[in-house]
Amino acid sequence: MGVAMVSYYEDKLSAERLRKCYEIAPSRIRQYLKAELDFLIQCTEGSNRILELGCGYGRVIKKLGRPMTEGLGCDTSQRSLRLAKNYLNLLPNVELVCADASSLPFRQNVFDAVFCVQNGISSFGVNQRRLVAEAARVTMVGGLVIFSSYSTKIWKERLAWFRLQAQAGLIGEIDETRTRGGTIVCKDGFRATTTSRMRFEKLFTDAGLIPRMRELDGSSLFCLARK
Repeated sequence: MGVAMVSYYEDKLSAERLRKCYEIAPSRIRQYLKAELDFLIQCTEGSNRILELGCGYGRVIKKLGRPMTEGLGCDTSQRSLRLAKNYLNLLPNVELVCADASSLPFRQNVFDAVFCVQNGISSFGVNQRRLVAEAARVTMVGGLVIFSSYSTKIWKERLAWFRLQAQAGLIGEIDETRTRGGTIVCKDGFRATTTSRMRFEKLFTDAGLIPRMRELDGSSLFCLARK
């Protein structure tokens, strides 16, 4: 499934097509995205070196590229990274790397904060245990590891957003008979799942971290830990 999902995001949900997904987002989803970003800015304040896993075209890391912060975004999509290079061209303190977030090309204890938001943990199609362990490995002692997924409370609005994406031809037609319980299924094989509170806690504990859960705006489920 991992390889299929990676291929799907590269072929159908990268670069300009990915940006279009956010451009057509309804107001409630825009509120959710802003709440996530505001919380992330708050959490990373004072961090000198940050890493975003799954940076896409640079939507999030652009907002975190403060003058005294060295930011690094990684993604597996060359198309998205090419767009990000232009999107971030006025931020010389932000670098981009093509890399698998579950097998990072960095030594241990490098970053003050490592984050993977907007449900990347469920959409990357990689081993989640390895993903969290890698995030912890490259985070400095005392640094912050941050992941997020969707809250169950925003299911209806999230589904409506994905229907808009399907109508725009960005993803396949929604399979309404199989879409339920937090999982969106498309007729072309695409599946959008979420990560539960219990699953987050187990993943972080397995990585040697003490998880702290935070539900935000009735839309995001954050799991954070100090290494």
